[in-house]
Amino acid sequence: MFEYQAIVLAAGEGKRMNAGENKQFVVIGKKPLIIHTLDVFSKDPWCSSIILVVSRKDRDRIEDLLDRYKPSKEIKIAIGGAERQESVYLGLQAMENKDTIVFIHDGARPFVSTESLHLLAEAAYAHKAALLAVPVTDTIKQRNGQTLHTLDRKTLWAAQTPQAFQYDIIFNAHQRAAEDNFLGTDDTSLVERLNIPVEIVMGSYDNMKLTTPEDLKRAQAFLKR
Repeated sequence: MFEYQAIVLAAGEGKRMNAGENKQFVVIGKKPLIIHTLDVFSKDPWCSSIILVVSRKDRDRIEDLLDRYKPSKEIKIAIGGAERQESVYLGLQAMENKDTIVFIHDGARPFVSTESLHLLAEAAYAHKAALLAVPVTDTIKQRNGQTLHTLDRKTLWAAQTPQAFQYDIIFNAHQRAAEDNFLGTDDTSLVERLNIPVEIVMGSYDNMKLTTPEDLKRAQAFLKR
C-alpha cells in the first residue's frame, strides 16, 4: 500500500456551469457533485486524510453536506483563495503530516477510479512527481497571428487530476511561483518550471471535469451506464 493525502479543491465559482451557484452543489445521481468526489477518496484505504478547500461563503453549506452524507473519513476544511493556485497553496499549508505523497484533485472530477489513484500513488513514490493524463484524440491547431500550424498529436497529452507530488517538491514549487508572481495552468506546470521531471500515468477518458451544462448531461449518462 502506498499511502497518500488528498487536497480536494472546491473553492471556485464554476461560472461556465450556469447553475446559479457553486457547481459543487449541483446534484447528479441523487448526490451533490462534491460528495461524489469526496466518496472516491474517503473509500480508498490508501488515502490517509482529506483536506477540502472551499470558499469562505460556502463553508457553512459544505459543512451541512458533510454532516448529512457523512463520508467514511474525516474531512478537514481549509479556506481557499481568489485563484485555484492560491487555494492549492493554502491547502498545502493546512496539511499537518508532510511525510507522505500529496494528491491535488479538482472537486469537479467525480469519476476518477481507485485503480487510477493507486497507479498514480505508485508512480509518485517512484518518481516524486506524477499526473494522470490521456492522449489527445482531436487534431490540435496552433494559431499565431494569421499562421496556422498543426501540432503532432502523438506528442500531446490532456492533463487530468489528481496530480501527485512529494510534499517538499510541490510546496517549494508553489512558494517559488508566489515569489515570482507566476500563475500556472496546473500544479505540474509549477514543478516543470523548476526543471523537475514529472511522470505521466495513463488516466481514463471517464475522468471528466464537469465544467459546462453539457458535461452534466455526460455525467448523468455515465452514472446510468
